[in-house]
Amino acid sequence: MIRVLIAGLGNMGRSHALAHHHHPDAQIVGLVNRSGATDIKDLQAYPVFDDFQTALTETRPDLVVVATYSDSHADYAVAAMEAGAHVFVEKPLATTVADARRVVDAAMRLNRKLVVGYILRHHPSWQRLIAEARNLGGPYVFRLNLNQQSTGESWDTHKALMETTPPIVDCGVHYVDVMCQITDAAPVRVNGMGLRLTDEIAPRMYNYGQFQVTFADGSIGWYEAGWGPMMSEVAHFVKDVISPNGAVSILSGMHPASDSVEGHTQVGALRIHRTGGADQDIDFPQEPGHQQLCDAEQAHVLHAIISDMDLTRHMNDAVQSLAVCLAADESIRTGRSVDLMETTA
Repeated sequence: MIRVLIAGLGNMGRSHALAHHHHPDAQIVGLVNRSGATDIKDLQAYPVFDDFQTALTETRPDLVVVATYSDSHADYAVAAMEAGAHVFVEKPLATTVADARRVVDAAMRLNRKLVVGYILRHHPSWQRLIAEARNLGGPYVFRLNLNQQSTGESWDTHKALMETTPPIVDCGVHYVDVMCQITDAAPVRVNGMGLRLTDEIAPRMYNYGQFQVTFADGSIGWYEAGWGPMMSEVAHFVKDVISPNGAVSILSGMHPASDSVEGHTQVGALRIHRTGGADQDIDFPQEPGHQQLCDAEQAHVLHAIISDMDLTRHMNDAVQSLAVCLAADESIRTGRSVDLMETTA
């Protein structure tokens, strides 16, 4: 039985906690929440701490799930590994490339398992999209976005996230990871632009951003993300991969509300277009929901620990996708393109 401590009980932390609550190989030994309490019915029986270090010391977990805000990810992950635990950390792995490497170095030095929360890697429809795109062959053009018209509670959550992390980093790491899995080539250059569209966020933060990335094999891609009540819901969910031999595109699956967490992973249907041939539509009528994906993700973490899985490639991929998004942020802030050859080496 693997003893699990969950840090953070927001949307993702709650789902990860429920995944372990129902898994036969996991035993939750503690929860960490700033309030020191939880109103989640299925989690009422577990001790709740308001301090991470206290929880770590008192519960002595085998696995720590870090689902707090991004600026605490690196410190919590390293502290957990130094205390003897394996770690699952929500994306992004850290808020700087140096901190991301510090976490990976700690995992390698201490022989701990480190899994980063790239939930799309566990989604069968996205796995199919990646496989079909690879079958077409590169070089590729990637056209990806995830704009969210958020209001009320969703907007409050986005504003809290933007205290440390812009949308193109928070969401972008998923989609850069998809690009890298398809092309299997190193990203080499990034150019970004962004705009602060509201006075409700800090002067140096922006709630809309777009970047372009060039890969070593000649592939190119763009990604955009915007949050807030001013965002349009027209073309808010574009997912196209184009190659000399055709294209793979997501046709549907997005919930009507662009800030729906359930909708962000949904594919619904793919269209495979081959040059000179008939288009093929593939439907996915029974896709896993958000909780099912979190269940699969945490089952993967437990399996990685039990089977002593080699996660070196996964950790390096997580640093690479973060480096691209942080380079885009740097480009937006400085107005200059960023060469990634040293950053991702």
